[in-house]
Amino acid sequence: FDRQATNLQRQGQLALWPPSFGQEAAQVGSIRAARPQDHIFPSYREHIVATIRGVDPVGIIRLMRGVSHGGWNPLDPANGNTRLYTLVLGSQTLHATGYGMGLVFDGRTGTGDPERDEAVIVYYGDGASSQGDVHEAMVFAASYRTPQVFFLQNNQWAISVPVAVQSRTALSRRGYGYGMPSHRIDGNDVLISYAVTRHALEAARAGEGPSAIEAVTYRRGAHTTSDDPTKYRTGSEEEGWALRDPIARLRTYLEGRGASAAFFDEVDEGAAAHADDVRTRAVTLTAPEAPSMFAHVYTDDHPLMAEQARWLADYEASLDGGDA
Repeated sequence: FDRQATNLQRQGQLALWPPSFGQEAAQVGSIRAARPQDHIFPSYREHIVATIRGVDPVGIIRLMRGVSHGGWNPLDPANGNTRLYTLVLGSQTLHATGYGMGLVFDGRTGTGDPERDEAVIVYYGDGASSQGDVHEAMVFAASYRTPQVFFLQNNQWAISVPVAVQSRTALSRRGYGYGMPSHRIDGNDVLISYAVTRHALEAARAGEGPSAIEAVTYRRGAHTTSDDPTKYRTGSEEEGWALRDPIARLRTYLEGRGASAAFFDEVDEGAAAHADDVRTRAVTLTAPEAPSMFAHVYTDDHPLMAEQARWLADYEASLDGGDA
């Protein structure tokens, strides 16, 4: 799916695509640790997280093509409490913290009932960790003991700025400054990502407050399809991280535990069929009707929106049959 989406962008079907190539283990492991009642706040690269929670991948395609308001309805149960993507770096941490505060105020967490208690997990990257919004979110999360996990995917590069320039110490240590437990893990190990995130979410639901996880991984692709990483990364660096590819590591682990070649062939065939299905549906997407832009500005009908919709209709009608 990720590669197919990249191809779609190259062929003019999408405006932009931020690939998740190389970060599969961090995303799969962490999101599999979440319960159905938990709330997910992604950035813009969590395609694996979103689809595992039930978001139709074509919803993400619609967003990157610019033909929908946000891509999917976060209140639809089919989407697994997955909030919308945000391209504003770090802003989702504030949204997540505010939601976590609401869970505390409403008594929806820390009751001792693990089947009912809710938690929040928010995803962001090493570049976003330098944004003021992230630090403000951590201040409020710690102060109000929100049931929240800050999941930082350290993929080594904030576009073209290496993490060593961004921070002189491990990013996980920042959590300690706000009084929250923090963990630094191998983000290319899906089992570690799952185990540590599960522990953190269980503590959050139990009323123990927020925690931070730094998953050390690597963005093997470009920052987005508008980026050329060969301008700032060396081939030897990329080759070194390729040896630690999370999918290859998991395959080696499963082979050691008896998984057959036929199993992997089935997985590959399923992935190819999935990607083909996404492509088939993506190329048939049509542009939305212009009046739909007014539908999501206010929760309820609003006279200002109705007035603007009438103006647009009259303007378009004035062009019919004219010389314009």
